[in-house]
Amino acid sequence: MACFVVPTAEAIVTSIIKKAAGKAVTEENANKHPFIKRLGWLNNMLWGGSALLAFEHIWHGEVTPWAPFITAASNPAAASEMIHEMATSGVAMAALVTVAWAGMVMVSNTMEKRNVHAAANEVEAK
Repeated sequence: MACFVVPTAEAIVTSIIKKAAGKAVTEENANKHPFIKRLGWLNNMLWGGSALLAFEHIWHGEVTPWAPFITAASNPAAASEMIHEMATSGVAMAALVTVAWAGMVMVSNTMEKRNVHAAANEVEAK
């Protein structure tokens, strides 16, 4: 019903953090902050997933263009179910996307370090 709200909220927060931290992280100190450097990846994953989920909910008639927008919000029993779905499915999806992003950042950081070391060894060999 409204599980897409949680990843959307996380996307809003990470967009604000990226904008604020983007000014502080320069090219020289970007290697010290690999997660901030790659925050755009997380934003893209969260915004894209949220958009697809919202579209799916619109398609099934669970989200409407008129108030209260989320159909479950009009009925107290359904609102309770909606909050439960947001707390379980929404949080789980947001957490899974964040964990996948963290893994991607760690792998790409490791690959970059290997490339730097390989290039340094190649220069020394010459």
